[in-house]
Amino acid sequence: MNASSIPATLPNLLRQRAPGLLLAVAIGLLALLLGRWLPLIGGPVIGIVLGILVRNLLSPGERYTPGIAFTGKKVLQWSIIALGFGLSLDQVAKTGLESLSVTLVTMSVAFLAAWLLGRWLGVHDKLKILIGVGTAICGGSAIAAVTPIIRPDDHDTAFAISTIFLFNVIAVLLFPLLGHLMHMSDLGFGLWAGTAINDTSSVVAAGYSYSHAAGDYATIVKLTRATLIIPVCLVLAFAVAAREKRKHAEAGSVGQFSLASIFPWFILWFLVASAVRTAGLVPLAVQPSIHLLAEFLIIVALTAIGLSANLRKMVSSGARPILLGLGVWIAVAVSSLLVQLVIGRL
Repeated sequence: MNASSIPATLPNLLRQRAPGLLLAVAIGLLALLLGRWLPLIGGPVIGIVLGILVRNLLSPGERYTPGIAFTGKKVLQWSIIALGFGLSLDQVAKTGLESLSVTLVTMSVAFLAAWLLGRWLGVHDKLKILIGVGTAICGGSAIAAVTPIIRPDDHDTAFAISTIFLFNVIAVLLFPLLGHLMHMSDLGFGLWAGTAINDTSSVVAAGYSYSHAAGDYATIVKLTRATLIIPVCLVLAFAVAAREKRKHAEAGSVGQFSLASIFPWFILWFLVASAVRTAGLVPLAVQPSIHLLAEFLIIVALTAIGLSANLRKMVSSGARPILLGLGVWIAVAVSSLLVQLVIGRL
């Protein structure tokens, strides 16, 4: 492409992407507002559900496809970077170390359970990873973060987020009741909720319904847990890179592959954004606006994923992915309680 063709190409790209992008933004704005009204469900889940409904009931035409695809990939990456500005690595290191042992155990159990149970149920690898990551770390946000790396089908992403949401709702209703039945301390319940419930909104809802102290502690634990998406994404990126390198080697085209082509650069920029926040370079007055922007971007991106999802394919997946989500969720909840019992935190 020569320089003279760039001005003509950019308007063409904008025209191609505008219909799908504007559709995702419009639905995402509605999801954001509904999420404020229904905080237990949250904007991201509402966005992906609305996207699925529009895609499968109204069937937007082909002219929407380029913008929807762009939004589901690039805007998704931008949303993760924006989240970094709201995450102080300093705060997490200081307040979350005491919960790290439980978090690491439950995360390991989640991945192991997803692999073993998924293999037994016959669930394919990418969906196993999505459900495992979503249960182990932070629900829809974690699924959103690994999606650009492992590149699953959009209906798999939508299915994984819907499955995670189902067990979030159950946890919010069930955990406080079980906590009181087990006579858990505020900090014990906060640690349990923070390590065994996925999305932040559900952790906050369960924690504060138990007690204010439990809610405060659960939120801090959840913040610590969310940072683990960084090493997980890097490990997945290197695993994907190694697999691609083997494929090229078998095809006799090793030279055509490079790690830079698969490396999740948005995670690097996420770290830069977190470092900026940690260094105190983000004024307090603008932090709520940045948080709102990050929330809206991820809602719009997940809405676009919903707009790409084929409901018939999701239904054809059957009950096995849901059983996988149930098994992994139970394994994480039980392992968190067992670790706390061993270290005397209950």
